[in-house]
Amino acid sequence: MRRRYTWHIFQSIEYSGEQAQIKLYNFLGYLMDNFTPSSNERNLISHIFRENEVCRDAEWERFFCYKSINIPEIYSGPHLTFPLTVEQVAGLVDAFRNKRQLHSRYVLQLLLGAWKQLRKMPNISRISTCQSKEITICGDLHGQLEDLLLIFYKNGMPSLEKPYVFNGDFVDRGKDSIEILLILFSFLLLYPSDVHLNRGNHEDHIVNLRYGFTKEVLTKYKMHGKRILKLLQKIFSWLPLATVIDQKVLVLHGGISDTTDLGILARVDRRKYVSALRPPKKRHPSTVSTSVDMDDDVWSANHYGRRRASLAFPKPLAREGFQNRSLQDFSERVKLSLEEEREVRRRQAGIQSLGFSQSQKQFKPPASPKSSQELAEAADNPDEEWRQILDLLWSDPMTQEGCVPNEVRGGGCYWGPDVTEDFLGKHNLQLIIRSHECKQDGYEFCHNRKVLTLFSASNYYDVGSNRGAYVKLGPDLVPYVVQYQATSMTRELTVRQSVGRTEHSALRVLREQLFAHKSDLICAFHELDKENTGLVSLCDWASAVEGVMHLGLPWRMLHFQLVSCKPDKTTVDYQEWFKELAIKEPNMDHIEQSLLETLYRHRSTVETIFRIVDTDNSGVITMEDFRQTWKLLSVYLKMEITDDAISDLAVTIDSNHDGSIDIDEFMEAFRLTDKKSRLERGRSMFMGTATDLTKLEGDPGI
Repeated sequence: MRRRYTWHIFQSIEYSGEQAQIKLYNFLGYLMDNFTPSSNERNLISHIFRENEVCRDAEWERFFCYKSINIPEIYSGPHLTFPLTVEQVAGLVDAFRNKRQLHSRYVLQLLLGAWKQLRKMPNISRISTCQSKEITICGDLHGQLEDLLLIFYKNGMPSLEKPYVFNGDFVDRGKDSIEILLILFSFLLLYPSDVHLNRGNHEDHIVNLRYGFTKEVLTKYKMHGKRILKLLQKIFSWLPLATVIDQKVLVLHGGISDTTDLGILARVDRRKYVSALRPPKKRHPSTVSTSVDMDDDVWSANHYGRRRASLAFPKPLAREGFQNRSLQDFSERVKLSLEEEREVRRRQAGIQSLGFSQSQKQFKPPASPKSSQELAEAADNPDEEWRQILDLLWSDPMTQEGCVPNEVRGGGCYWGPDVTEDFLGKHNLQLIIRSHECKQDGYEFCHNRKVLTLFSASNYYDVGSNRGAYVKLGPDLVPYVVQYQATSMTRELTVRQSVGRTEHSALRVLREQLFAHKSDLICAFHELDKENTGLVSLCDWASAVEGVMHLGLPWRMLHFQLVSCKPDKTTVDYQEWFKELAIKEPNMDHIEQSLLETLYRHRSTVETIFRIVDTDNSGVITMEDFRQTWKLLSVYLKMEITDDAISDLAVTIDSNHDGSIDIDEFMEAFRLTDKKSRLERGRSMFMGTATDLTKLEGDPGI
C-alpha cells in the first residue's frame, strides 16, 4: 500500500506538469493567433513560434556552420575528426563518463552530421533480426547518463553485430541530456543501419523549456547555446516516428489511437512538426523569405477550435472581436470555468488512482471504428495527420475498451485492448513496444501481453523508486527483459528501506502540493469549522483534503506523516498544521501571502514564461519585460495582480538595483520552508542525487 500511494503521488505531479505545459503553450498560441503583429503581447512570445520552414536546408547549414569557432589550446576535452571512428566514439563516451565537456565546435559539427543523416531516413524504420540475430531496445533515458552507460556495460556498445533501437525521450529532467544526444548521434553516424532513434514527446523545444533541457544547454554552452538549441529543433523534427522489426513488432514512443494508420504516418512530412503540440502553420501565398531570423508566421485563423478537447481548453474559443484588444479585454473568455476545471481534475484522479478509486468508469463508450475511406480522407487532412503524430507521441494504454482523450497528460489519448487488437490485425503485427510511462519494474505488459511498456531511466522519481529495463529481441520475437538500477546505493538497501526512502521523498512533494493549495484548503476547513475553533475531525480533514486535491489518496492513513493529531487522535489542528509550512524569505514579508502561494503553485509555469520572454537566452530580463510578463501571467493564472504589486515584486527581486531581473534568482526567492522536515525546497523532484539523499539520511530531524 505504501509503495502504491508513493508511486501515485509522484505520477500525479508529473502528469499535472505535462498538462500545465500543454495548456500554457496553447494559451500562448491563441494569443499569437488573435493579436496583431504589432501588439506588445504578441511581440513578447512570437519568437518561440518562428520555425522558419521556408528556409532551405543549405541556408540553415550555413547558419549553423562551425568553422569560424576556434578551439583554444587550453581545451582538454575530447577531439573529433570526421568521419568518426570507433575509437573516437568510445573516447567520447569515456570523456562523458569522466564529466568532461565536448567543445561547441565539435557539438555543432556532430549535430550537423546527424541532421544530414536523419534527413535520409524514412518516417518508419524497418529492420530485421536476420543479420544480427538480436536487437536491443531501450526506453526513456531522460538525461540520465548513468543508465545509458550501465546498459552499454551490461549489453555492449552499438555495433554491426549489436544493433539498438532507442525509443525517444532522450532529454529533459536529468542533468546529462546533451551528452546522451551526442553519444547516440555519434553511434548513428558510425552505424547508420544499426542504430535507430525514434522521436519522443520530449524531443520538442516547447517541452524542453519547462523540463530542463533548454536550461542545461544554455548553461553548458553559454556562447553558442542558442545555435545548438536551434539546430536541435531541426534535428528533433527529423527523428523517425517508429521502427518495425521483422514486419511484426512495432516500436514507438507513446502509443496508438483508433485512427492510427501506419500508411498515413509513413507519408507525412515529419519535418513540419517542429513542435508536435501544434499543427503546422499555414502561410499566405505571398509569404516569401530566406532570412533565418526575420520571417514571421501566419497560422490558420481557427485551428485552435479544432484541437482535441484534451489540449489546452475543453471548448473552442471564438476569434471575433479580439483583434487589437488587450489581455484584460478577453481574459474571462480564455479561462476555464471552475466547474470545467473540477471535472478535469476528477477525471485525472480517477485515471491515476491505482486502486484507490474506480473513477475510470466515467470513460465514454468507444467511438465506432473509422472506415477505410475515412482513413484515406484523413491522409489528405493536415489536422488529422497532426493528430496521428500527437497520438503516437503522447498516448497511454488503459484497461477499459475504447479510445478517449488523455486528460491526465493533456495530449494524445487512452486506448484500450480492443483498439490494440484491431490495430495489430489491420497491420499484420503481433506486438507493440512503447515507452513514455515510468514503471516500477522498468517494464510492464498489458492488453493480453500484446503491448509492452519499456522505461530505461532507473531511480526516475527518486533513488530506489524504480528499476530501469531494456529488451533483447531475437528472431523468435519473444522479448527478453533485462532490469537494472544504476545507483549502487540502491542495491545495498532492503525492500523496506527502499520503500521508506522513496515514501519520504514523495511525502515531501505532497506537502509542497498541500501548501500550494493552502487557501483552498483553509476555505474547505472553515466550511466544516463553523465556530472557528481551528479544529476539525480526522474524518472531515481527510474529506476536505481530497475535495481540494482530487488525488484519490488514503488520506486518513497518510495523516500520520502529514499532520499531528490532538491527544484524542480524532481531531486535527489545521491552523497549527499550516504554520509548519511557509515560504520564508526575509524580504518577502510585504508581499501578499496569496500571491506567494500562487507563485509557488505555478512556479514551473512562471519559470517557463520567463525563459520564453528571455529572447536572447541570457538568463536576465528587463523590468519592462518583467511587467509585461506579469500582465500575461495574471490572465493565464486567473489572478488579480495590480501594477503596484508588480512593482513591489520587481523591487524585491532586483536586489542589486541594476534594472533587470535574474530568472534563477527570482525562482530561488520562492522556496518552501517545511519546519517539520527541514528539507531544502525549490529543487526539482527529479533532480535529487544519491549525495543529497545521503546527507538527508544523516539529518537527525528526519
